Amino acid sequence: MEQKNSKIYILIVVGMVSALGPFVTDFYLPAFPSLVTYFDTTASQVQLSLTFSMIGLAVGQIFLGPLSDKFGRKRPLVISMFFFVLSSVACVFSPSIEIFILARFIQGFSGAGGIVISKSIATDLYGGKDLAKFFSMLACVQGLAPICAPVLGGLLLMVTNWRGIFGLLVLIGLLLLSVLFRFHDSLSKENRLPGELKERFVYYKEVLWHRKFMYFVLIQVLGMGVMFSYIASSPFVFQEHYHLSPVMYSICFACNAVAIMLGSLSVVRFRSNEHALRVGVCGFMFLCCCTGAALCLELSVIIIEIVFFLFLFFLGIILPTSTTLALNLERQNSGTASAILGFLTFLGGGIVSPLTGIGNILYSTSAIMFVCCVLILVCTWRVLKMTRA
Repeated sequence: MEQKNSKIYILIVVGMVSALGPFVTDFYLPAFPSLVTYFDTTASQVQLSLTFSMIGLAVGQIFLGPLSDKFGRKRPLVISMFFFVLSSVACVFSPSIEIFILARFIQGFSGAGGIVISKSIATDLYGGKDLAKFFSMLACVQGLAPICAPVLGGLLLMVTNWRGIFGLLVLIGLLLLSVLFRFHDSLSKENRLPGELKERFVYYKEVLWHRKFMYFVLIQVLGMGVMFSYIASSPFVFQEHYHLSPVMYSICFACNAVAIMLGSLSVVRFRSNEHALRVGVCGFMFLCCCTGAALCLELSVIIIEIVFFLFLFFLGIILPTSTTLALNLERQNSGTASAILGFLTFLGGGIVSPLTGIGNILYSTSAIMFVCCVLILVCTWRVLKMTRA
């Protein structure tokens, strides 16, 4: 198909829409304590807004992926961006925590369009080495987004309040919406899937019954559960318990995001993905015990940050290896497999996040991380045993 947009334009647009997911979840994290005060509610209720945005991101991927195969990439992307802007406006003017949570769900659902459709656009336009190079650059954008989002959120809180954060999301959505009108659909009409839309959902059952694939998916889901429990609890641990400023919290969050990136980059040094997964899980379990002990004993914030950094480094090893091993088993249904992986990881994270707000946040976070790590260890042992057999 003839490429109608320049490579730079495609990279910028695809990079920006794919970064919406991390911005939806991470951008307002430094404002969690102020949201508790403003809405006169509990930490757990505010964390529900994070939960519902992640559930929206999960469900949105399941529906918007097949829609883009049927109707092309541009129309679903523009419509989802339009609702992203509307939901961001609703967040700004929410009169209660319940309305705010609902607006966050819609914001997550519409933001999922960028995550799932961005990969499809790249696949439409590129192949071979060009596609690998494009995804490499896209990975850099997606890696920087979770680092930059909370840092920018913390800096923004120095000059405005939590409404200003969502106001900026409105402006970002409007900018992307205007840019997307210049986008020429990457999926031509003759290449769009014919027949009924419901036919695209038949393959989900087949993939879900693949036992080995689902073990790797569970490892990914539990690993993301640990990550999202950290995301949900970290503003209260660092800002309320250890009295760090929003900017200092954002710096700690950015350092820990770098740890995940370094762990991911180290995967290529292992002799195989199975070996990397085994080492990652063992290190993850050990550091989980260290992190839990440090939190429960309320050690100094420097020690807490060090153990979190090392803990998340090993998480960075687990996440890409479990994804690679899962998708290698379902190459023929890679699109469906990716949607299932994306749906379950965000859904799992959405379920786990509010649990950290129950009781003492240091104890509840430690307990959730420990349970997830033990289950990861069990799943890894089972699936590697199946592989050897």
